[in-house]
Amino acid sequence: MSEPLFSLVDVKKRYGRQVALHVGRLDFYPGKLYTLTGPNGSGKSTLLQIMALLLKPEKGRLVYRGQTVTGAQTQRRRIRQEVTLVHQSAYLFNADVFENLAYGLKLHKVPAGERRSRIAEALEQVGLKDFAQRKAWELSGGEKQRVALARALVLRPKVLLLDEPMASINPEVIPLIEDLIKGVKESSDTIAVMATHDSEQPRRLGAENIQFENGRCQSLQRG
Repeated sequence: MSEPLFSLVDVKKRYGRQVALHVGRLDFYPGKLYTLTGPNGSGKSTLLQIMALLLKPEKGRLVYRGQTVTGAQTQRRRIRQEVTLVHQSAYLFNADVFENLAYGLKLHKVPAGERRSRIAEALEQVGLKDFAQRKAWELSGGEKQRVALARALVLRPKVLLLDEPMASINPEVIPLIEDLIKGVKESSDTIAVMATHDSEQPRRLGAENIQFENGRCQSLQRG
């Protein structure tokens, strides 16, 4: 088996006296799809935010590409260029869809021609092929969520983190998004980690499911 791309080692995070997350060790391997299941408050979102480097654990280590993640800003900026989190509630800029997707690509200094082709490809992937000129405020909740997913895909992250990405999407679109997420397994150097409340989704996706309760990993079931 290859080396894990991302690992959490004895990681603990509390909010006040409440333990939000406490895991002994979790390893995430390239080319794998993982789902996180469990009730609200069980630690799923906290895990994703820690992996996205948006939260710092009070104890333990994060290991990315074999190197311990430190407080060094240069290292953290480099990792953030490869790790993307899609929140449950889509946050879009007050602009058209094209500009929402182009923003991250501009920060990564992707040339204009490549930006256009990547944006067109990502919008087609999420079933919004003709939406580039639509304004963000004109979109439905489900359309906003798909734009947020497309905005993550254009960056071609090594780690794609998804926090309940289908919570506000119409049921008829869910198979399209599931097929899109399953496609990450075809890439040998990318992982996807998705929180979900749908108990059947891990099976449909063929994912390795990590069950959480009270901030702790209870089991890992391989799809």
